[in-house]
Amino acid sequence: MILNFSHFKKIDHKTEILSGLTVALALVPEAVAFAIIANVAPLVGLYAAFMVCLITSIFGGRPGMISGATGALAVVMVSLVNSHGIQYLFAAIILMGLIQVIVGLLKLGKFIRLVPQPVIYGFVNGLAVVIFLAQFSQLKVNNEWIQGEGMWIMAGLIALTMAIIYFLPKLTKLIPSSLAALLVVSGIVIYFNLDTRTVGDLASIKGGLPQFNFPDIPFNFETLKIIFPYSLILAGVGLIESLLTLTLIDEITETRGKGNKECMAQGAANIVTGFFGGMGGCAMIGQSMINVSSGGRSRLSGIVAGTALLSFILFGSSLIEKVPMGALIGLMFMVCIGTFEWASFRIMNKIPKSDALIIVIVTVMTVFFDLAIAVGVGVVIAALVFAWDNALRIRARKFVDDSGVKHYEFFGPLFFGSISAFHEKFDPANDPEIVIVDFKESRVADHSAIEALNVLTERYSKLGKKISLKHLSPDCVKLLGNAGSMIEVNYVEDPHYIVAVDLG
Repeated sequence: MILNFSHFKKIDHKTEILSGLTVALALVPEAVAFAIIANVAPLVGLYAAFMVCLITSIFGGRPGMISGATGALAVVMVSLVNSHGIQYLFAAIILMGLIQVIVGLLKLGKFIRLVPQPVIYGFVNGLAVVIFLAQFSQLKVNNEWIQGEGMWIMAGLIALTMAIIYFLPKLTKLIPSSLAALLVVSGIVIYFNLDTRTVGDLASIKGGLPQFNFPDIPFNFETLKIIFPYSLILAGVGLIESLLTLTLIDEITETRGKGNKECMAQGAANIVTGFFGGMGGCAMIGQSMINVSSGGRSRLSGIVAGTALLSFILFGSSLIEKVPMGALIGLMFMVCIGTFEWASFRIMNKIPKSDALIIVIVTVMTVFFDLAIAVGVGVVIAALVFAWDNALRIRARKFVDDSGVKHYEFFGPLFFGSISAFHEKFDPANDPEIVIVDFKESRVADHSAIEALNVLTERYSKLGKKISLKHLSPDCVKLLGNAGSMIEVNYVEDPHYIVAVDLG
């Protein structure tokens, strides 16, 4: 079932609706700004925000998470738009969606579990910094900082918005503090006719319903060669940001989303967006934090946000364009403060130095380079550290029994990182004629380990000595089947390993 109506009856409808309206207001300047980054019309970004938000809210695997047009995708799109035009972008978005659907069908979303906690901390901190720095562009007009009274008014509105968001929940929770702040600050600006930047100064958001449009491009292999690299990168960046945001919302709400379902919903949303003139999108950590902090926990808040955004485009553009940018900047500043993992500072001297380094590296790379690159580098570093630590853990207990047979009982995994230490444990020249290597407390993990065992048996066979391997798991026994007569395997007590299957 897509919608669980028994659960629908239990949700706080007022909180969900008000939270969705708050998100919709915050989506407008973000969508316009990202459309400008991608060098497309503002309505292309707004249509994407509406469609992606609505579709993923209905069909996605993480209720309460908000998706829309994002900066991480916009910076990838701009080069394609500049070189080939917007029609190629729409085709790339459709292909991007198909790739994401395939990822979901193949249940590859479960691999997000391989992203370690320090990488997630770095991802969250980096995005918080990126969102924070992005707000300062709104304090400029024609690349020049706002001067004099205009800057003071803007600063005052930002400070007032932040103060309302911070202090109002201490007095009442009848209305989300973010929405209250936007309404109060907008009312002040309109009533006193303050001269300050508004949403309307960015661009007009007035438009009609999005129209179905088949990309006007030649359908041949040359076109595929142009759009496929962009689609692959966009799909990867979109899924990484979406699945990591899903993980973050899981932690905050103490519930578990379904990664593979979210992958398919993101893909479906992007396919539809590509056919209806949108720039595509993925999960938005900032808007998701606004939604969750305002009390949004169900699909209803996202559905309200998407439909409200479309209503703004169709009917309410004249009102929304009067919302002061100072209020939205203040709201996003509070989002950044709430998103940043301040606890990462407190634990820096309590966690392994490698984990602390990963947090810093991923944070810095997210800010200065690219989200996908930052997460990829963080995972690689974490994997190398893990491999190195495990390489040092292999050890052996040696003894000679009453029959004169020497036993090597190994502890710790045998894999590519530990084979050097493994070979150093043996002394073929001085060992007796019969040697038994016991893997009851060890694990032969990869091809490098198999090759190490073959090399070991050859070292002993050249000296006319016999070596036996005991307590190998069945998969290792199968891999060693062609090792020759010098290897004797006893797997009567061998353990059997299985891999947990993702049921989500």
